[in-house]
Amino acid sequence: MGEIELCVDEYGDQDDPVVVLVAGAAQSMDWWDPAFCAAIAAGGRRVVRYDHRDTGASTTRPRGRPDYPGSALGDDLTGLVTSLRAGPAHLVGMSMGGGLAQAVALRRPDLVSALTLVATSAVGGVDHATLPGPEPRVAAVFDDPPPDPDWDDQSQVVEWLVAGERVFGGSLFDETRTRRVAETAVERSIDPGAAANHWLVVGDGDGEPLDVRRISCPTLVVHGTEDPFFPLPHGEALAAAVPGARLLVVEGMGHEAPPPAAWDTVVPRMLELGPEG
Repeated sequence: MGEIELCVDEYGDQDDPVVVLVAGAAQSMDWWDPAFCAAIAAGGRRVVRYDHRDTGASTTRPRGRPDYPGSALGDDLTGLVTSLRAGPAHLVGMSMGGGLAQAVALRRPDLVSALTLVATSAVGGVDHATLPGPEPRVAAVFDDPPPDPDWDDQSQVVEWLVAGERVFGGSLFDETRTRRVAETAVERSIDPGAAANHWLVVGDGDGEPLDVRRISCPTLVVHGTEDPFFPLPHGEALAAAVPGARLLVVEGMGHEAPPPAAWDTVVPRMLELGPEG
């Protein structure tokens, strides 16, 4: 992928249809639980998760100095799917990852067999002025962000990440599990502080306007009843706008990848979008 190297992890049979998991902003692949990946793979899928640039073990730029536009994150996803050389892929995107998946489905429909859009909002074609904004607890974090940790102190970074996830979680939030994921993410990262580069480039404009009403592949929208960043009406509006999309509402889920309590519901619905679905 040119000068950018993405760290990739795979599950399942190489000959099975591909599912690519796309994490949210400033998140490495670790936030897609290996057991979740294995559950999808058990349904006859080749599951691929990856680190965005500036996260995990992928190419990392200096903190606060990204040398790329926000559109590069979508280009990375396009390049990854192309490099798999396994036909169109089912893209599963959470939050920003859901936005990237929508953009790829609109710009390169030949690369996308299906979409699962988790805890995200429409990239276009929906009047966002009619939708609720973040809940006060989330808005407060953006208005007055907590101080950065000492990035060289892994325990501080882990606690900082857990505190952030707690703000976005719903009643299914599991602090013990979240801390375990954060520890793995920090241990694997070239520079965990570089992930914040995403916030400097996301939303900076990336070409022509997009309209989700033009998405042509089978689509599942998964949204939690307790998402404090994109409240449930965002998921409802997205599902209503995408032709033929189905909406799966997860009770108690916040702004997060599907937690273990939801896997028995979410995974079968995802597999329904497959070649035989």
